[in-house]
Amino acid sequence: MTTLYAEIEISAPKQQVWQALFQKERWKQWNTFLYDCDSTQPFQQGQSVLLSLRRLPNEEETEFEPIVTRVQPGVCLSWVSSIPGFRNEYVFELQEIGVNRTKYIHKDNYSGILTGVFMPFVRADEQQGIRRMARDLKRYLERY
Repeated sequence: MTTLYAEIEISAPKQQVWQALFQKERWKQWNTFLYDCDSTQPFQQGQSVLLSLRRLPNEEETEFEPIVTRVQPGVCLSWVSSIPGFRNEYVFELQEIGVNRTKYIHKDNYSGILTGVFMPFVRADEQQGIRRMARDLKRYLERY
């Protein structure tokens, strides 16, 4: 398995960070990596959602329809998208690290026989995208 990882400390309460992450219809206000394509599909465990991503700021968006695998309010959100031979699990975790301080963790776990084929082409750009999303979230929440 290949894992990409980003974390950042945010000066905001964990619940506030959760709301910004969970309310995907509001991502357009701050998120330059992931986009909501259908606001009628909320994050519900076991249900699919239509999203898109832009690994680099000026590239075309890539749509995908993952299945939400975990919704633990204030703690964790995850989903899985896959094609035969390639599986990608996004995991977002929040940890309270002090008064009005939250650690945001984003992990992309890749597995399957085709991981070795795809990863050389997307690894650097995907890593850049998840780091950018972490910085976007921090800036959005700390500007108040």
